[in-house]
Amino acid sequence: MHETDLALLILRVTAGITMAYHGHNKTKGLGGTAKWFESMGMRPGAVHARLAAFTEIAAGLGMAVGFLTPLTGAAFIGLMLVAGIVAHRNNGFFIFLKDQGWEYTMILGVIGLFVAMVGAGRYSLDRALGITFAEWVGSAIAAGGVVGGVGLLAVSWRPNRSAS
Repeated sequence: MHETDLALLILRVTAGITMAYHGHNKTKGLGGTAKWFESMGMRPGAVHARLAAFTEIAAGLGMAVGFLTPLTGAAFIGLMLVAGIVAHRNNGFFIFLKDQGWEYTMILGVIGLFVAMVGAGRYSLDRALGITFAEWVGSAIAAGGVVGGVGLLAVSWRPNRSAS
């Protein structure tokens, strides 16, 4: 086995399942998730709760199996950028503190960036299907995750004065 490819597989599967399960957790009570999103200023909350849940599940599963990895990496980046700013920006770094800081969102976003830039490795659907991306393409698509996250915030985030 190639150690780098095995390490990429372990990283992708771990981060991907984590993201997918995080999205699945949102689906258990979409009404409550929608109210929570609305309370943080994401308008309309019902749309963003469903969009976040679906995107987290799809990106997580895509990352886990290594399918279209620059796109799944970009989704990780956009999702975690929005979550870090909307839900965790005023809470400090550490997630284990009372107000849950932004370390979790940062780590998953950086994993998305890493995999988008270097690719999924030998043990992936991308490789099995012959899907390849030039390194600069993966980096450009990853940058699109930032643009997408910022765009979503510009269009949909209207924080309450007390939340900002």
